Amino acid sequence: MNSRLRIVLALVLVLAVGFAVYSYFGRNNDTENGVPSGEPQKMVTDENTFVYISIGEPDTLDPAYAYDTASGEIIHQVYDNLFDYEGGDLNKLVPILATEVPTIDNGLISDDGRTIKVPIRKGVKFHTGNELTPEDVEYTFERNMISDPVGGPIWMFFEPLLGVQSMRQLIASVGGPSDFTDINDVDPAIRRAAFDKIDAAVEVEGDAVVFKLAGPYPPFLQILAKGGSWASILEKAWMVEKGDWDGEPDTWAKWYDPTKEEMTLYEQANGTGPFKLQAWDRSGGQIVLKRNDDYFRGPAELETVFVKYIEEYNTRQLMLQSGDADAIYADVQYLNQLRGVEGIRVLEGLEQISNTVLLYNFTIPYEGNEDIVGSGKLDGNGIPSDFFADINVRKAFNYAFDYERYLNEVANGAGTISTGFIPNSLPFSNEGGEWYRHDLELAEQHFRQAFNGELWDKGFKLTVLYNTGNNARKTAAEILEYNIESINPKFQIEVQGMQWATYLGKLDAGSLPVFFMGWLADFPDAHNFVDAYLRSTGAFAGYCGEGLVELAKAEFDDLVAQAMQAPTTEEREALYQEINRKAYEYAVAMPYIDPADHRVMRDWVEGFVHCPAYSAKYDFYSLSKKVD
Repeated sequence: MNSRLRIVLALVLVLAVGFAVYSYFGRNNDTENGVPSGEPQKMVTDENTFVYISIGEPDTLDPAYAYDTASGEIIHQVYDNLFDYEGGDLNKLVPILATEVPTIDNGLISDDGRTIKVPIRKGVKFHTGNELTPEDVEYTFERNMISDPVGGPIWMFFEPLLGVQSMRQLIASVGGPSDFTDINDVDPAIRRAAFDKIDAAVEVEGDAVVFKLAGPYPPFLQILAKGGSWASILEKAWMVEKGDWDGEPDTWAKWYDPTKEEMTLYEQANGTGPFKLQAWDRSGGQIVLKRNDDYFRGPAELETVFVKYIEEYNTRQLMLQSGDADAIYADVQYLNQLRGVEGIRVLEGLEQISNTVLLYNFTIPYEGNEDIVGSGKLDGNGIPSDFFADINVRKAFNYAFDYERYLNEVANGAGTISTGFIPNSLPFSNEGGEWYRHDLELAEQHFRQAFNGELWDKGFKLTVLYNTGNNARKTAAEILEYNIESINPKFQIEVQGMQWATYLGKLDAGSLPVFFMGWLADFPDAHNFVDAYLRSTGAFAGYCGEGLVELAKAEFDDLVAQAMQAPTTEEREALYQEINRKAYEYAVAMPYIDPADHRVMRDWVEGFVHCPAYSAKYDFYSLSKKVD
């Protein structure tokens, strides 16, 4: 799941060299200027060393679990995929660990689109020194599918290969229960039947791997391409040695849906990629990558890469200006401080297939969640579990947000206002269609109708969380807070920051009443967005409560499936417009910006390649430095 995106921030006031930063309504951000301890401290003039400073640390390094950009950033550097996008062009798929890109013309895709044969490159070595084989590729996909962490990315294998969304659905399709609480309670014969389906879908044939799809699935090759950390190729022998699945058909249940900490690759890695994982120092907020000198495409120019995680922006900027960093993560509103500064390069207007959305939890847990939901009742001192299950509450929130002001004053115009869940850059979006706008009168109208008028009379108290360091989301929450509190003094919202790892933990537990998440395209197709946001088994469904899941089953699941499988563009268009209409009608969530992307780096950095499909901000293999 993901935070598959980061966006922008607040208005700022620049005071002398200290860069005192104020948020949207003049509240002082906590800042501490200075460079943190840890290597490297001196000017990064060494052309063999690269320092990138971001914010949130990875959630995990396991490709089967990782569904956030911070995790994808590191996985991207350590592993290879079967395919990549040449020069970042989404229309130019090229082989990496494959030797050819399958097409119908070259005979590697069957006429009915259901069989895809991928020849595997010889002579490629893992970081262990062992050579890549087709069996490693087969193992990768089968291992990830039998793991299938809930809320993870592996639906992208299940759907095209088996016509289901998850292992639970697969087990149900072979006669087992879908509501089991323990996989070991499922009849072993059912478990074996489910595995046999997986095994038959991915097979080794000579020097190739053959994928057998449930039906035509046009974006399947893009799912396997670079940028999709879930399709990073693993070494079977090493995985087994480290205690992962042994590849046997009757043992897989032991590795099904583990916690992220239980997974073999949680904090270690072994791929074929251009960099090796040397260290992940959690206490120091740093990951160190070392060049793979035996990389089959030739060694990288850079020998060592430090990826540091510093939430406070002023520190990141000072390190960039002093030369202690080669590149930093910077929200859009800070770009005015960086444009034209000697030695700093700002790249703007980069294409990005993404959006950022405020999502609502329809079934909010109370126990252990008192710090966020207060009393847990509709009494003015908290919110009840079904607060956002009331459609009028959701509509009121959607009308309360000031979309244009956010875009123009916070995002500095870098993007477009969302008109639905499908980004405006993709076919079948709702651009030009009816959608929510800033209208406090309509917001008040819906607040008055919520809970049969009780909400208006009693009020509510709610804490809105954002991941610390992502001031864009902080500011979005403050805009919402300011506008909603202006409607009724009995409405109280508190905005609080939380460490990324803790935020993700609460998200995984389904504890957040309302939360900001972004979605960066897994593959460039409308299906990827409506599936994530609107399907009952989508990436965010588990975090939005049973109420949302039931709504999705009733109103969206069939439409989403039909739209993906529709044989003509015209039929897909009609179905996606029906999805857009229903998403508006039910106010499922609040998409608010389709952002453009940007990068900030020293001008001595060379070779930067932008690809909208990458979760990684930088492909370190393409980079070099030329320091005068």
